[in-house]
Amino acid sequence: MKLKRSIFFLLVSLSLICFSCGGSRKSENVITEGVIEYKASVINENHPLASFAPSSASVKIKNDKWILEMSTMGIFNIYFSCNLENKTLSQMIKYMDIKNACIENDSMLIEENNKYKLTFKETNETKMIAGYKCKKVIATKASDPSVVFDVYYTPDIGSENSNELTPYKELKGMPLDYRVLRLGLEMHFVATSVKGEEIKDSDFDVPSYYKILNRPEFDKEFNRLFADFF
Repeated sequence: MKLKRSIFFLLVSLSLICFSCGGSRKSENVITEGVIEYKASVINENHPLASFAPSSASVKIKNDKWILEMSTMGIFNIYFSCNLENKTLSQMIKYMDIKNACIENDSMLIEENNKYKLTFKETNETKMIAGYKCKKVIATKASDPSVVFDVYYTPDIGSENSNELTPYKELKGMPLDYRVLRLGLEMHFVATSVKGEEIKDSDFDVPSYYKILNRPEFDKEFNRLFADFF
């Protein structure tokens, strides 16, 4: 009788350990390396840069790194590469012979993220996006509380700290339906597919042929570039 009771408690303990280790992640669906494809749209279609905005975006992830890539007509390319290990976010622009980059650390990004500071309200709602069950939160702009929108994220993709250097730092998971303000343009991204695949470490690096600028210089060059179109 004592032996049966001991075996019973052992099995219960093992099941609790397994459950605790699993957390909220679904092991058969989790990926830490792969590509997420997004549909992209501009929030304000009257914005001067709206006509240059891409209709899609791609995000490569690998453990504590991710890089977002956008392209307009295949000739104007924008990249945002995040390295959580050294806490840097690199922004790159490639257009014809122009190849500029700006590398910022976490302290430098505070001011940038405060321009799009958000507060979040948790909900019990979920939605399937690109094959993943996503949690819904309601986001409100701190600078304009009249602006409220839904955000969906999943803990089953990438690192739970993927958003550490972004305005979505509070969310422990990958956003699959969200808004973001980059280079003066607010956009809405919704994931259309998620695929696990091997990603090269070099994909997250700033190429050696890029010109490294500080943030004021980078913004000045960006504004000068678009001034030529108007």
